[in-house]
Amino acid sequence: MKTEPRKELIVSAIENGTVIDHIPSHSVYQVMKILELDKTENQVLFGTNLESKKYGKKGIIKVQNKFFTDDAINKIALVAPNATLIEIKDYNVIVKKQVTVPDQIEKIARCFNPKCITNIEQVPTRFKVVDKSDLRLLCHYCEKITKKENVRFV
Repeated sequence: MKTEPRKELIVSAIENGTVIDHIPSHSVYQVMKILELDKTENQVLFGTNLESKKYGKKGIIKVQNKFFTDDAINKIALVAPNATLIEIKDYNVIVKKQVTVPDQIEKIARCFNPKCITNIEQVPTRFKVVDKSDLRLLCHYCEKITKKENVRFV
């Protein structure tokens, strides 16, 4: 008797921690970098180019015993605006929410303009998000626009 080949890989559930789902496949490594997951002692599982009925391809990151700050969640939103954040405690989902790009960004991104006061002196950055869909940040100080492809994090 012939058995059907296994078509999925079963990954153990995390007892406590965070799952970031629906990350664009090309952004998984960037999300891991901005969250400094390469420096954590916690168990991290990630997948990229996974099938998604909603998005075609997606990425996912699971981090054991880690819950992210609002600043970290805002960073995720800037590079993966359709991501879903799922917090788990005692194997149960306690929070499931869509990340959202905030109207204002403070202290988490650098201004693209090298002559901006924030790149010369110890002044915290502040931006108004002028385009959430194509991500454009207006610097409060020099009024230059930082585009999505030029966003660098503090």
